[in-house]
Amino acid sequence: MSETQAEDDPVLWGPATGVGSMPGGDARETAKTVTGSFEDFPFLAELPARGPGADMIGRTIGMLVDLYAHVEPSGWRISDRPGRDTKRARSWLGEDLDALEEFTQGYEGPLKVQAVGPWTLAAALELRGGEAALGDAGACRDLVGSLAEGLHGHLADLRKRIPGAQVVLQLDEPSLTAVLRGHVRTASGYRTYRAVDRQVVESALREVVAVHDGPVVVHSCAPDVPFALLRRAGASGVSFDFSLLTERDEDTIGEAVEAGTKLFAGVVASTDGPLSDPGGSVMGVRTLWRRLGLNPGTLAESVVVTPTCGLAGASPAYARAALAHCARAARSLADNPE
Repeated sequence: MSETQAEDDPVLWGPATGVGSMPGGDARETAKTVTGSFEDFPFLAELPARGPGADMIGRTIGMLVDLYAHVEPSGWRISDRPGRDTKRARSWLGEDLDALEEFTQGYEGPLKVQAVGPWTLAAALELRGGEAALGDAGACRDLVGSLAEGLHGHLADLRKRIPGAQVVLQLDEPSLTAVLRGHVRTASGYRTYRAVDRQVVESALREVVAVHDGPVVVHSCAPDVPFALLRRAGASGVSFDFSLLTERDEDTIGEAVEAGTKLFAGVVASTDGPLSDPGGSVMGVRTLWRRLGLNPGTLAESVVVTPTCGLAGASPAYARAALAHCARAARSLADNPE
């Protein structure tokens, strides 16, 4: 989706949403919580506490076309055929989709779904010899093609289930910066894979982004998110941990906002702890806007409030409170932008 489309179609964004994972293992209860917390921007949650296949890597591996994997002690490894781990991943995804469909009957509006992006997947998925796909350029190309085809089918299924949804696709890329800098460790742990050329990274992301005819958000809760590269690859929004921003990020963020890129600002902690008042949670966003000289009136239309990362490590009570807090913080931002 082009920057112009993203700018011209504000209906595709809600004021607040979640990142992806939630604690516990009850799909119906989670879908009820998510849709109740974000009536105008729900998301399809992941429940990794259920085990391998329910985690974000396993879920995305279950979507791949003509590529299969199974669980080893070291992680997910390529297989010749779909085994019980792949089948379990697909089954849990179906269960989560059924639950979300139940609680979104008649829903019309933005709905976010997540999948792991090609570079984090390449860093996590092992080839038969135990090394990551990241170290094999041909394997990376195969993975990109399989992921693109799998996402196409997943998004089509979602549209059939929830026809009124305006689907927002989130690609989770927490390993992207490490891939670009050559910081991903090999199986031995004694060396790292060579940094992948930025043009190759951008091209692969663009191929996956192009699968969706709606907006695509790229999420990373790691430091030094490459905002400019993601914009060039076609991302309509960038999701990040607001507390990790540095001064060198600010000019890039200002350029992104002025180009119509949505900022999914992670301002609510993703693990148990005290929650400040909603206005305090977004104070840093207001301050950044003033420093950049941006119009305060654009805050609510440019920013989506989220937790800093997934909530799988939180208690169920805190996760519910954090989602509700995001919604209240977004209202505070809209009501008091200055």
